Amino acid sequence: MNLSVLEISFISGALILGLIIGFIIANSRINKGAQKEKENIIKEAEVKSEALKQEKILQAKEKFLQLRSEHDKSVHEKNQHIAQTENRIKQKDTDLSKKIEEFTRKEKEVEVQKQQASLQVDIYKQRNEEADKLHRRQLEMLEKVSGMKADDAKAQLVESVKAEAKTQAMSYIKDIMDEAKLTANKEAKRIVIQSIQRVATETAIENSVTVFHIEGDEMKGRIIGREGRNIRALEAATGVEIIVDDTPDAITLSCFDSIRREIARLALHQLVGDGRIHPARIEEVVEKTKKMIEEEIIEIGKRTCIDLGVHGLHPELTRMVGRMKYRSSYGQNLLQHSREVANLCAIMASEMGLNPKVAKRAGLLHDIGKVPDDEPELPHAILGMKLAEKYKEKPEVCNAIGAHHDEVEMNTLYAPIIQVCDAISGARPGARREVAEQYMKRLKDLEALALAYEGVEKTYAIQAGRELRVIVTSEKVTDAKAEELAFAISQKIQTEMTYPGQVKVTVIRETRSTAYAK
Repeated sequence: MNLSVLEISFISGALILGLIIGFIIANSRINKGAQKEKENIIKEAEVKSEALKQEKILQAKEKFLQLRSEHDKSVHEKNQHIAQTENRIKQKDTDLSKKIEEFTRKEKEVEVQKQQASLQVDIYKQRNEEADKLHRRQLEMLEKVSGMKADDAKAQLVESVKAEAKTQAMSYIKDIMDEAKLTANKEAKRIVIQSIQRVATETAIENSVTVFHIEGDEMKGRIIGREGRNIRALEAATGVEIIVDDTPDAITLSCFDSIRREIARLALHQLVGDGRIHPARIEEVVEKTKKMIEEEIIEIGKRTCIDLGVHGLHPELTRMVGRMKYRSSYGQNLLQHSREVANLCAIMASEMGLNPKVAKRAGLLHDIGKVPDDEPELPHAILGMKLAEKYKEKPEVCNAIGAHHDEVEMNTLYAPIIQVCDAISGARPGARREVAEQYMKRLKDLEALALAYEGVEKTYAIQAGRELRVIVTSEKVTDAKAEELAFAISQKIQTEMTYPGQVKVTVIRETRSTAYAK
């Protein structure tokens, strides 16, 4: 059906009005819900704030109570400390009062004692004067009776007492030395004998001459060369004197330096084996041989250190140890001697409760001053000590090296051990040899030294200079004087002479009575 415009307008207006009224009603309901929710939130906030307020009030009260408790405790402690301080002060006052009273009392006692002492001094002076007068009267009476002055009698008495005291002192010294020998000598001998028994080494005698063997005299001519140019080149390159004489199948190499002789021997061996002998070839072979010997020296030093268990040695000291193989002292091979001394030192140090490694190190290096590249004018012990200090060896090792011939003072027990073991190794029969002239001169000097003393009639050096027998005149030398003379001679030998091992001094005094029956 068809609606009119008015009806449509009315219906539209009613719809719009209904929408507006519905919106207003819905909005009103929404506002009421929001208002209610707002009130609920406010109420919850008020409740929470009240609870928080109460909680903060409680916390503040607790904090206050805690601070108050701590303050009360601090005040109480301070009051106790003040009370204790007051008590100590009162006690000190009391003690001080007692000390003042005691001091006053002692001062009075001292005053009384001073007065008594003054009286005693006066009495002593008076008695002393009386004693002096009595002493003078007695001296005058003694001088009249004896016919001697007091000073002369006193001097005579002093001389007699001095002579008697000297005799008693020598007797006392002899008793002490005998007692020391009974106790110390036995233990010392045990240690030395054990050390010697546990070290067994071969005795090697080195000469200053090496004999080089060749096959046939034809090779001699080739070694000499045209107009001697080969032998001159060889001598100039090695520094060794080469002696070609009538000895069959042999050439003699002469030089005081064992290393040079060994270089010349090896170079000759290579030249003879190669067959090419001329100056240029000689120089080339000698140079190669020198390098080979130097490498061998270093290897010998390293092998020696490994064998002895000596570690951490400076490379230069190791090289010097290797050079010892080509050095001899009184005919005794220096490397063999040093190895022997090192082993002896280790054994002796162990017996004495010392460090055997330090003793072995010092024993190996004790003669290192005999093999430097340059040889300054210094004793080998001092030079060895300076080398050891240069290459950062321990102080006890350096001191033992420098003191083993008494050039410096001994600071440790290792020094006398090195000195003793060096003497043991050098004093073995056959270990060393001397030139006959030097040996005879040493014996004559030994006899002349003892013959210079008053009362000595004859002197005899026996047992290869290891014992000196001194025969004295019985009228001039008494028994007590004989002991004193033996000691004096031994000390003079020790300070003025150089000798291997030790020298025993025996003074012989005898009285002979002779009568003839006719």
